[in-house]
Amino acid sequence: MMTTETWKTVLQDRLPDSLAHEIDIFEGQIELKRQGKLDDKVFAETRLRRGAYGQRYDNGQRHDGLETRTLQYPSHDLTKGIDTVWDAPGMQRIKVPFGGLTPQQMDVLAEVAEEYSDAVLHVTTRQDFQLHYIHIDDTPDLMRRLAAVGITTREACGNSVRNVTCCPIAGVCREEAFDVTPYAKALAYFLLGHPDVQDLGRKFKPTFSGCKHHACGLVMMHDLGYVARVKNVDGQLQRGFAVYVGGGLGTVPHQAKLLSEFVPEEEILPIAQSIARVFARLGEKKNRSRARIKFVVAKLGIEEFIRLVYEERERLPHDERWTAYMDELPEYMEAPLKPPIPLNGHIASGDFREWQGTNVYAQREAGYSTVTVNLPLGDITATQTRALADIARKYIGDNVRTTVEQNIVLRWVSEVDLPALYAELRAIGLGAPGAGTFVDITSCPGTDTCKLGISSSRGLAGELLTRVTAKSATLPDAIKDLKIKISGCFNSCGQHHVADIGFYGNSRRRNNFTVPHFQVVLGGQWQENAGSYGLAVGTVPSKAIPEVLDAITDRYVQERDRGEKFQDWVARLGKKEMRGMLTRYMEVPPYETHPEYYTDWGDPREFTMGDLGIGECAGEVVTLFSMEIAKAESEAFEAMVALDEGDYEKADALAYHAMVLAARALVIIQYLDVGDDPDRIIEEFRTRFYDTKLFFDKYAAGKFAQYLFNRHENSHPAPDQDSAHQLIEEAQLFIEATHSCEARVSGAVTGGGRV
Repeated sequence: MMTTETWKTVLQDRLPDSLAHEIDIFEGQIELKRQGKLDDKVFAETRLRRGAYGQRYDNGQRHDGLETRTLQYPSHDLTKGIDTVWDAPGMQRIKVPFGGLTPQQMDVLAEVAEEYSDAVLHVTTRQDFQLHYIHIDDTPDLMRRLAAVGITTREACGNSVRNVTCCPIAGVCREEAFDVTPYAKALAYFLLGHPDVQDLGRKFKPTFSGCKHHACGLVMMHDLGYVARVKNVDGQLQRGFAVYVGGGLGTVPHQAKLLSEFVPEEEILPIAQSIARVFARLGEKKNRSRARIKFVVAKLGIEEFIRLVYEERERLPHDERWTAYMDELPEYMEAPLKPPIPLNGHIASGDFREWQGTNVYAQREAGYSTVTVNLPLGDITATQTRALADIARKYIGDNVRTTVEQNIVLRWVSEVDLPALYAELRAIGLGAPGAGTFVDITSCPGTDTCKLGISSSRGLAGELLTRVTAKSATLPDAIKDLKIKISGCFNSCGQHHVADIGFYGNSRRRNNFTVPHFQVVLGGQWQENAGSYGLAVGTVPSKAIPEVLDAITDRYVQERDRGEKFQDWVARLGKKEMRGMLTRYMEVPPYETHPEYYTDWGDPREFTMGDLGIGECAGEVVTLFSMEIAKAESEAFEAMVALDEGDYEKADALAYHAMVLAARALVIIQYLDVGDDPDRIIEEFRTRFYDTKLFFDKYAAGKFAQYLFNRHENSHPAPDQDSAHQLIEEAQLFIEATHSCEARVSGAVTGGGRV
């Protein structure tokens, strides 16, 4: 009798029972969904919790580093805007706790990328991997193959605890308090599938840092962050952590608040569980725009939140897993493959020395180095992944990690092997210098594959990378370590808020066309664990961004005081001066003379509003809207200036008024005589645009309107820096939403075009 082997049968003895059962259940749910026996919303959350996303199919293109290539999928026409998980492949996110990898796992990742995807693995800003163009039918077998080598996709997406990130040089860092790796691993697997984290209103992102002052774990922008500390308790040195809660980027960034100066190591898991329970109980469940834990902390205040967490801790039933992992801590240590031999007397080429200067970190253990493999835009091919796995086997064994800057690091390289290692990396196209510098640009997927992408972040990143790499040999020292980070929309997946120079995608209607733009965000702080956030200073057409980058960096090099950091320079000049510098780049030239401004990077199609001969009346309304919305944008900018000057009450009032003016700019499209009274404006806005859902788009729905309604109904009694900053961010997003709404409404009137 003939039997047909499947991956399920081949791997049945190599999968943990719990994972095997979960994957079987998911496979059954796929079949139920196909038969129409499973609710769409239930299945959506189910697949998201298995890491399976729907994906955008705008133009069938992907920007791989410096190259834009068209993807060929014979069974799917990728030019038709396919929108369901059944019609076309999607994205699979793969969880990698603390970024830790082995060569065996890399081999399997390469195999599944080749067999199920487009043979490209993308490293994310959470140390995960993403595979694109994965068909939903292939996901169970893909998950089984990964599970057989200890990798899970469970809770990589959805309303769950996301990947636990960790400093990629934890354990070998010269400045850390101690190695946080085993603690990060313990938290990741303790919370994975835990009953107390199954009813969260939104995602929950934890991280670990071995020190306070470097970027490390980027603690200040996380929902839950641990910073390693050692404390003298009764004459004995005790390990523990400073614990922070309520940070986050997204549409409106919040800085994390200190929960405790010192939580002993044996308490970090129950404290995390207590925080999760408070979040699950009190977090918003209906309004997704207010459902992150940062809003719970902001609403309650940090003191009340702390009280509730420790009250919850007292109620928790004891769990042996809280401390079980600690029995192995005294023996925890990565094993180097080779002995430490210094690189004394080696005569190296200039290329090697350049690479060594940016990509090699001398570990605290003499004779060993950590090497960063620079991945342009976070991408590595399956062939390169397999070759890199072989290099790891040869030089370092299992000591591989991904990084939040979308790179890969090789730890415990014996220094004497560095020249040979460099030669082998160059041979597979992974020997580029500049890791962690100006040329190491971070970007989210943007319009290539993300349904929320507005402008092409990867396309822009590829263009900037081409330009800055071409002049890397002559880059002034002052800018070599600046961070450039790009998001395709306001959600900050590219971490633009904590970059020296950040960009996020939006669009503007100009000359009766919709034109791709990027908002310029300046002055974020990557160090101090993402110590502070930048603010937007102006929106610029996408095709003008390279010139803007040159203008900003050239002026910084020429005018900075000796030793002045970029963030301090931006603060010294002030938002008015920075915006003034950008003004000349904000104008969109006529289509007839500069048609390239009306396309996005890597996409030959035009952003058009249709036949220019139609809709003259609507054209007059657009002009009026443009005049009125400019007032709102000006008011929002003045709010930023007031924030810089420390006048938080004024900043709050201006940000609120900016939203009122933006709402009025929309209302006058339908009702010119609305007047200037905020109550009347908001009433008309609610009736004409919110209640009718004209303000809603298919991604954000009407959530940005809530920013206006909330502030109108609940003014802050004593605005402080945090609340004013947040309201300014909300005002910017509300203004962006009014632009989008006006484009949709006017497009519908004129018969329309792409908006």
